[in-house]
Amino acid sequence: GPITLWRFPYRPIEEKVPGIFPLELGLGLEAGRTTPALADRAALHAAQCTQQTTLETLERDHGVKISAHLLRKVTASVSQGMGEHRQKAQADKLLRLLKTANESRGNRLPILAVGRDGVMLPIRKESCYREGAAATVTVFDRSGKRLGTVYLGTMPEPLQLLLSGQLTALIQEVLKRWEGPMPRLVYITDAGHHPTHYYEQVLRRMADPRCPERLLQWERVVDYYHACLYITKLSEALFYDPRRQQTWAAKMRRVLRDKPQGIHRVLHSAAALRHSGRPWGGAAEYDKAYNYLREHIGELDYHGYRKLHLPIGSGITEAACKTVFTQRMKQSGMAWNIASGRSIVDLRVIHLSGVWREVREAHLQGKDCPEVRTQLEKHELRCKKAA
Repeated sequence: GPITLWRFPYRPIEEKVPGIFPLELGLGLEAGRTTPALADRAALHAAQCTQQTTLETLERDHGVKISAHLLRKVTASVSQGMGEHRQKAQADKLLRLLKTANESRGNRLPILAVGRDGVMLPIRKESCYREGAAATVTVFDRSGKRLGTVYLGTMPEPLQLLLSGQLTALIQEVLKRWEGPMPRLVYITDAGHHPTHYYEQVLRRMADPRCPERLLQWERVVDYYHACLYITKLSEALFYDPRRQQTWAAKMRRVLRDKPQGIHRVLHSAAALRHSGRPWGGAAEYDKAYNYLREHIGELDYHGYRKLHLPIGSGITEAACKTVFTQRMKQSGMAWNIASGRSIVDLRVIHLSGVWREVREAHLQGKDCPEVRTQLEKHELRCKKAA
């Protein structure tokens, strides 16, 4: 039945310092209103479902009817508390996966693969969509089999600095704590501005946490399927007949993937066709596609990557954009505030990374009562100083 609890506040002598309710602290209430168990259910549902669905689920399954305003407060409180423990839990998972990968069978090194990408999100009071960012860290065993992935995500922000900071900190913690042989480090993305800038400014300059005077060696891979898009653009510029476009593009995609020095063969073929006549699709379109492939020659050695069992596609990161953001935040009629969206994204990456239970337990164990001096303690302290 209903239980009535009386609570009494303790107000500190300092001005502008909020009082505390020992009963709330002792019970671990979130937002001063919900028990830890209810807050956990509410936050987990909110991370996966719409606000209305979450409210209906809480009422149907738990007999609790709360307002949308309280649900948002609870979600934000849980998100903030759990976010402090996310990195350690994700690092623990990656270390377990690296141990499994190191013990696996195969003639290649285990792989730690990093990727990042952007996704456009509807933001309230904005005339256009803005770009959120997602990142993944994945472990592959010695045979190239994917063992597991952890996810990161941030709402739109200038220069994506928050995501870069989170990703860098996670990578450094994993490599610092890892005691086995160094895995092969792979950075696989498209050649967009933010992914390229992060590689040039951060990863290429990242020191080995176990040997600071030595830089880490990263294998930069441009996503194979993005490269194929530029082969298609080349074919459209070179040929008028759609059937010849498809035939040449399909052949060049196989050459790029399966042949040694495949990218050079593709460029040589395109250049020979270009000089045999005027491009049907226009010189500008041809030059744009050709120059893109030429500029990234060193990152398109897919034949060599496959021999080392390296991933050549950024599908894991592309899927992260869908699972972290699209499935939850781009449903019909939705628009988000940055703050409320951040709470949901932080909870989703914890849930999708498979570390919800560990992070939640760490959050509950880390709750401490704030130290606020009472008037009696103040008086006793003054007496000691006077003596």
